[in-house]
Amino acid sequence: MSHASKQPFANPALPVHHALALEAAACAERVLPLFELAYTDDIRPRHALATLRAWVQGQVSMMDCRQAAFAAHAAARAAQQPAAVAAARAAGQAAAVAHMYTHAPHVATYAAKALTLAG
Repeated sequence: MSHASKQPFANPALPVHHALALEAAACAERVLPLFELAYTDDIRPRHALATLRAWVQGQVSMMDCRQAAFAAHAAARAAQQPAAVAAARAAGQAAAVAHMYTHAPHVATYAAKALTLAG
């Protein structure tokens, strides 16, 4: 495939993008207690999901979601408990869906990892 024929990346139409974002948030939220029970004072992963939902409602920008995603990933790096790390990563990937829909599959991967690690 030549470079000239390569199509530029584009997110899907906004209704589809929003639907993917909401599904990603719901998936990450299912495992979020694995983080919150271990790190009760760290709200960054929950804030990432709230920011994503606010983006869907048109209340915040995509850049706000990116920053919230970075914060959730920082929470994951700070965490020591493996299931909590994976749960925070799921939240970070979910918030990143606002930027690029291709983050959506990673939410499910990290959620499954969190559940597996939690036993």
